[in-house]
Amino acid sequence: MDIKLDPSRDDLPLMANTSHILVKHYVLDLDVDFESQIIEGTIVLFLESGNRFKKRSSSTEVACLSESNEACKFRMPEPCQIPVTNTKTFSSKIGYNDFVICGKGEKDTSGKDGNHDNQEQAPGISSSKYCCDTGNHGSEEFLLVLDCCDLSVLKVEEVDVAAVPGIEKLTRSPKLRNQIVHELVALPADRWREQLDYYARCSQAPGCGELLFDTDTWSLQIRKTGAQTATDFPHAIRIRYRTKPQGRSVTWTSDQSGRPCVYTVGSPINNRALFPCQEPPVAMSTWQATVRAAASLVVLMSGENSAKPTQLREDYSSWHYYVTMPMPASTFTIAVGSWTEMKPEICSSNDLATERSFSPSEADFRYVGVCGHMEYPCRFQNASATTQKIIPHRVFAPACLKGVCQETLLPLIPPCLSAAHSVLGTHPFSRLDILIVPTNFSSLGMASPHIVFLSQSTLTGMSQLCGTRLCHEIAHAWFGLAIGARDWTEEWLSEGFATHLEDVFWAKAQQLAPHEAREQQKLRACLRWHRLQDEVQNSPEEMQVLRPNKEKTGHVSDSGSSVIRHGLNPEKVFMQVHYLKGYFLLRFLAKRLGEDTYFSFLRKFVHTFHGQLILSQDFLQMLLENIPEEKRLELSVGNIFRDWLESSGIPQPLQRERQALAECGLAQQVSAEVSAGDAVHALPSLPPWAVGPALHPWRGARDRRRRRATTVAKWVRVNRRPRKRKRKDREEVFEKLLPDQLVLLLEHLLEQKTVTPRTLQSLERTYHLSEQDAEVRHRWCELIVKHKYTKAYRDVERFLQEDQAMGIYLYGELMLSEDPRQQHLARRCFELSREQMDRSSAEVVAEMLF
Repeated sequence: MDIKLDPSRDDLPLMANTSHILVKHYVLDLDVDFESQIIEGTIVLFLESGNRFKKRSSSTEVACLSESNEACKFRMPEPCQIPVTNTKTFSSKIGYNDFVICGKGEKDTSGKDGNHDNQEQAPGISSSKYCCDTGNHGSEEFLLVLDCCDLSVLKVEEVDVAAVPGIEKLTRSPKLRNQIVHELVALPADRWREQLDYYARCSQAPGCGELLFDTDTWSLQIRKTGAQTATDFPHAIRIRYRTKPQGRSVTWTSDQSGRPCVYTVGSPINNRALFPCQEPPVAMSTWQATVRAAASLVVLMSGENSAKPTQLREDYSSWHYYVTMPMPASTFTIAVGSWTEMKPEICSSNDLATERSFSPSEADFRYVGVCGHMEYPCRFQNASATTQKIIPHRVFAPACLKGVCQETLLPLIPPCLSAAHSVLGTHPFSRLDILIVPTNFSSLGMASPHIVFLSQSTLTGMSQLCGTRLCHEIAHAWFGLAIGARDWTEEWLSEGFATHLEDVFWAKAQQLAPHEAREQQKLRACLRWHRLQDEVQNSPEEMQVLRPNKEKTGHVSDSGSSVIRHGLNPEKVFMQVHYLKGYFLLRFLAKRLGEDTYFSFLRKFVHTFHGQLILSQDFLQMLLENIPEEKRLELSVGNIFRDWLESSGIPQPLQRERQALAECGLAQQVSAEVSAGDAVHALPSLPPWAVGPALHPWRGARDRRRRRATTVAKWVRVNRRPRKRKRKDREEVFEKLLPDQLVLLLEHLLEQKTVTPRTLQSLERTYHLSEQDAEVRHRWCELIVKHKYTKAYRDVERFLQEDQAMGIYLYGELMLSEDPRQQHLARRCFELSREQMDRSSAEVVAEMLF
């Protein structure tokens, strides 16, 4: 399979030739400079080749991403004036002065000093012209291809691991560098500390020869003269590089207290603009990282250890993290800022006993079952870890959010972690950090190994939104991290599971009775049904398919490279189809089996596949094998593919459940305030710039109103009363509603053609809408915009500034209103926040406004 990129499309290429050689471990040694907004330093890659990574006898080489028809021309970098490290100064710890970085303090000198940058070349790949041979065959030199973008690569060299003092204790071939790396990579799991120490010491070894390299738009290509196969290619290489201020893997911004910070944003291009790496998920690796920053800053990272700073010199500290569970490089996360650890005001001894950490060093490796993954210190094989309901956790946020974190977030973590354990069993990761990220974060949450990012939008109102989002991200520890999708187009394997499990976890965390849990989950299913309807009516059909590659799912080229369809579409991040259709599929299956049977199976599935990558059929085949014949009926992998995963629109089995969703008791409680009524009111047609084949997320709300016009009985009566009314008119008594019920109520009210300012004022006073969670306030802002309720425009402005993860749709509503004051409000808010706004969000909003 040759990779061909169409410049007019929005596909994301994964260029690394993982079929020939794999990175097994990364050692990062970095400096964070806020003045220049650059992260710079070195990364050492420890590689492994072997027959298991080879592809048959045929070969496909990776081509240059270049307009030129000539083969890649490799150049030796100009001298970088970096002193060679003295082999006598080695230490088992990485020191600050081990390496001197070129150009320290420069903003960005890429392309001006002989270094190689990822240039903005035409993203086309020719299938007829190739770079060097990337396979293990032929007479050409072997080419290592890494995913790389928006980086300035300064130097690439082989690392002389044979020069490390004491290396002879590790290997019987101390002079063969590749053999040393092979034996280091192959150390058994119970020697993980020794392995990490050797990795650190080897990463500081001197270079023993610079390597030829070149870069293009999406990759870094490295070769060694005379090395014709992956086996001959150096298995330990050091890359000196620096990021760019506008690199797409991290964002430099300010936190809620106005202090500078930088963090990985879950970019569509993942981490390739943070460090050169192998992006395909099959490249499972471990890592360790030393990061230096100003002493006033806190460095958080994906790591098993709760790192503490080491003072290096005045106003400068070093932080060290490591991971021993192999993970895709895309899951690496870092955040550097003036974070404050939020601690509960009172901590009971019982909590401390429950949260005692079980590190691999204590491993009571009494096997509770055979694992199917590659060897690492696995918690599923640690008898003590398997019974740990609540793992150690910390919460970090800007100091100004201390009060709300202590009141809203901290009390939720133990019950949510315990609920997750009661459903799925062993926590895959030994600890958890939670960080409240800046307002420009484009999502409500993001999970990475050992760390979760949460939006500040989750902290307002009651605990509902914070609790459900926390449960969603905790669920990703199992589905998305410990068990990952082998093909990134199958996002439902992560998001569908997390969405389904968040309801289950949250019900248990609240200690709801079974019938209460069912009612709550039915109400949430009802809301999701309406969102899915909006989604399928306002998005291209090809982006509604959960398994778009069909029978080619999981296929890659002979080199291991592949393409993620629509991976660069800036509007894709706002789509929920993988969440919603995946959720409804799993809900359908759980109902078919019975919840007890389904979740018993799910625990078995987790134990079988943790630490591995899966495709949809892996889950479905194992599930069907566990379904009693009388419950299977017409279920088959093929039928589920056809009805749920490989078709657009709403699946037919779900269409048949629509009535059952409407019979939810909590929804009927809202309906006590609601009765079916008026005909659908005509709405103004969308302007020409708002229609077309592309997805426009702001259109969904308008189309929703066309489809579901209703009359809100009590509020309509209030709305229709004259301003002056007789004393004998009775006052309406309104029910106290849960946040999800308020969302449903407001969505019905959005169907009304006219709602008076007096009614809107009464609504706000009755339900205190401006103090509710972000989901409720979003609908409230829609009502404000639709009915031009000028007294509450401040609520819209506040939402656009403080809830940027959810504000995109409101920009569209403001512009579609064609009201000059509202359009001015939208443009003013955008101008105030665009410099700090997430790049994808800013692109979509700019398209709406200009």
